[in-house]
Amino acid sequence: MTRTSPRPAPKSFHVKSFGCQMNAYDGARMAELLEAQGMTAADGSGEADLVVLNTCHIREKAAEKVYSDIGRLKRADGSRPMIAVAGCVAQAEGAEIPRRAPSVDIVVGPQAYHNLPALIEQAREGRALDTDMPVLSKFGSLPRRRAQGASAFLTVQEGCDKFCTYCVVPYTRGAEVSRPWGDVIDEAKALADAGAREISLLGQNVNAWEGVDDKGRAQGLDGLIRALDRIPGIARIRYMTSHPNDMRDGLIAAHGEVESLMPFLHLPVQSGSDRILKAMNRSHTAAGYLRLIERVRAVRADIAISGDFIVGFPGETEADFAETLALVEEVRHAQAFSFKYSPRPGTPAATMTDQVPPAVMDERLQRLQALIGAQAHAFNRASEGLVMPVLIERNGKKPGQRLGKSPWLQSVLVDSDVALGTILDVAIVSGGPNSLQGVVAQAAAA
Repeated sequence: MTRTSPRPAPKSFHVKSFGCQMNAYDGARMAELLEAQGMTAADGSGEADLVVLNTCHIREKAAEKVYSDIGRLKRADGSRPMIAVAGCVAQAEGAEIPRRAPSVDIVVGPQAYHNLPALIEQAREGRALDTDMPVLSKFGSLPRRRAQGASAFLTVQEGCDKFCTYCVVPYTRGAEVSRPWGDVIDEAKALADAGAREISLLGQNVNAWEGVDDKGRAQGLDGLIRALDRIPGIARIRYMTSHPNDMRDGLIAAHGEVESLMPFLHLPVQSGSDRILKAMNRSHTAAGYLRLIERVRAVRADIAISGDFIVGFPGETEADFAETLALVEEVRHAQAFSFKYSPRPGTPAATMTDQVPPAVMDERLQRLQALIGAQAHAFNRASEGLVMPVLIERNGKKPGQRLGKSPWLQSVLVDSDVALGTILDVAIVSGGPNSLQGVVAQAAAA
């Protein structure tokens, strides 16, 4: 599509991100990139000249939801903003998106969004598409990090080589790539300089990160964490999402040795059935996973465990599901994410026989979530009476209320007027299903 005259250059933008934390990071980086070009962030899509839909392709009907979102961008007067579809749906669908939705001006994959300024200029004349996957050059082309609040995401690894049979990530994010040591350290320093007290390291398989430090020594994620621990201003470090096969000895040891590494581990297992794990191509067993959890708890007894579960994978029987429930009972999760299996086009599982009926998946998911919910509530109730350091991240809904995070990633509400970014000692008075209520420790002792 070409235009008879160029459309005006957008002066304002709105980025709407869906899905995982890595998408949230990408969305923030796109916003920084557009602001560096002189554009202004708008409060919503209705006020923006450019709307970026930063999409996720993990769940069922993700592409259809994108087209629905595109349709809602048409304004009452018939006008519309410049529309960019970014993220994993853009990578998977490519040129099919503007064919189905002619109002889309830009399609850009998750490894090419550093080219957004050039694509915007191209879109003033016609459509623009870029789904190349130059991961490292992307990061090198982005502006210096700016203030993100008390807690910030930092992507250190992208892509996946595991090829789980249900997952599209290897096709939409590419092969595993680790960002260079110096680049990660520099970005972390910039975040600390901008006021971040907590850094969450992100990757599709973040614990597969490997690199060479400034002295030429080979390092794994544990070495990177130890280096980040020495950066002034960074008080807390987290990482997600991990694969059990990449949980190496040094990283396990770091949980008992690095004070700033928070006592929280998100380690997806997906199923408690070895038969289903093999069909998923997960390359670990339920017993091996449980031994891994035991090793982590041996160095950090109070660590909170989180996980991911897929219910209703093709061929899953009631006996298989019972093994998942048994694993959950043994691990005792502080929190976990659980989903019904949804076939992703192009993945091996999508063509497997013995697809589980939706009603069966629904019923199993309800049972699993009830168990996980009960465990999470019990974990929160066990915090009652404790005094814990809480990183204050934002204002609560009530006047004079602050919301922060415990070391175990629990949301904590407290009445206080301390500045955001403060680490405040809070006495926990009640633990609910989703959050903790506390009072300032000094007030509790008075």
